[in-house]
Amino acid sequence: MFVADNAKPIPLDEESHKVKMAVKLRTEYGSVLHMPTLKENLREKGGSNTGDPYGHKQYSGNQGQELEYMITGTHPYPPGPGVALTADTKIQRMPSESAAQSLAVALPPSQSRLDANRTAAGVGDIYRHAGVSERSQPPGVPMAMMEAGGNKNSALMAKKAPTMPKPQWHPPWKLYRVISGHLGWVRCIAVEPGNQWFVTGSADRTIKIWDLASGKLKLSLTGHISTVRGVIVSARSPYLFSCGEDKQVKCWDLEYNKVIRHYHGHLSAVYGLDLHPTIDVLVTCSRDSTARIWDVRTKASVHTLSGHTNAVATVKCQAAEPQIITGSHDTTIRLWDLVAGKTRVTLTNHKKSVRAVVLHPRHYTFASGSPDNIKQWKFPDGNFIQNLSGHNAIINTLAVNSDGVLVSGADNGTMHLWDWRTGYNFQRVHAAVQPGSLDSESGIFACVFDQSESRLLTAEADKTIKVYREDDTATEETHPVSWKPEIIKRKRF
Repeated sequence: MFVADNAKPIPLDEESHKVKMAVKLRTEYGSVLHMPTLKENLREKGGSNTGDPYGHKQYSGNQGQELEYMITGTHPYPPGPGVALTADTKIQRMPSESAAQSLAVALPPSQSRLDANRTAAGVGDIYRHAGVSERSQPPGVPMAMMEAGGNKNSALMAKKAPTMPKPQWHPPWKLYRVISGHLGWVRCIAVEPGNQWFVTGSADRTIKIWDLASGKLKLSLTGHISTVRGVIVSARSPYLFSCGEDKQVKCWDLEYNKVIRHYHGHLSAVYGLDLHPTIDVLVTCSRDSTARIWDVRTKASVHTLSGHTNAVATVKCQAAEPQIITGSHDTTIRLWDLVAGKTRVTLTNHKKSVRAVVLHPRHYTFASGSPDNIKQWKFPDGNFIQNLSGHNAIINTLAVNSDGVLVSGADNGTMHLWDWRTGYNFQRVHAAVQPGSLDSESGIFACVFDQSESRLLTAEADKTIKVYREDDTATEETHPVSWKPEIIKRKRF
């Protein structure tokens, strides 16, 4: 019972101590161990040093001689493995200015500046590796002057805070038409490729087709037994696809105005759908936490994309990789490999549900909308670009045109318009609800630009479709950009 005497130190194992010190040397000074060293005083005294470049053996022969400099750790350890801890070896001496400059590597001018920046060690590096901050450098010596060979180390230069570039001017958008006819919330909207008409789906269980130029009702389609949550018109065939909270996905033949196919498989409400632009594939997303890929012709379920842990609110397709993008109530965005049916990348930056995703028509980028932020991302790996902050509401829908106007529509009826490149919010719109509606029925569920990108259509909770267009009379003088090149504080995540 008296074997474990806690007050008595454990005898030092020589082998393990050597290993420990070698690892410590490699870890703390790995970035400078390759550098040539110049022992000035030793040369004067005729001392030679031919030890191994990492300094494992060369220290023991030099203990009795005074070094011009000695780079040691931040703790009173010997300068190398196997060196006894004495009053001399535990001293941490700062490098003198001349010795520090001799330590720095001066690259020949023939090498690229990139290599110089990457490999040239300045005095700041030497001080840093000596365990002392750069502030403790000798007073009165400018850092730029202490750099070896005239190489400026960008890490030591004071970095200028990023400023927002001047945004492109966009004319303001104004409401010019309100279309009514639905008997329930208008949940989804799509414009046909020929730009002659558009289609809406509603909580009144109907799908309505409207003339785009006049806003007149052309056709009503019935068949869903619950709210219609998604509609899209095919550019490759005369088909209209719809999905709803009745778990059904339908294909309508617009020559006969009848359902010709059903796609069975989802276990809960289907929240959204999209068509692949180049192949006959339909992708749907559902409250059952999955997205499904369907062969349009055979009605077969090609893949079930599982991985989300909550309802999948939105799905988008594109011809380039990754071909499928989903946003979910589990706060993640997933980029999918269509061929394998597996996740390529999961983006976890959002803190709240992602209800909207939009792909830029020209750039290889996309945006996602959530109550915490609108975020922009780069394909193919989902690299974060920037946050668009300020629309503090539940964002139900996003739309973007080729001119770089991003529109975000929210559950409280507000609509913000942004400059895509800079993230500048150039307009905020809150249209009045339809007379007879409650103010609480102010909400935007979907928005889309028409094919000419000159009109913006929104599907709203007051049972109307609102049509906006650019103000032709506006100029940069009448509606100047109230922009200041202030320092931007961007949250990276």
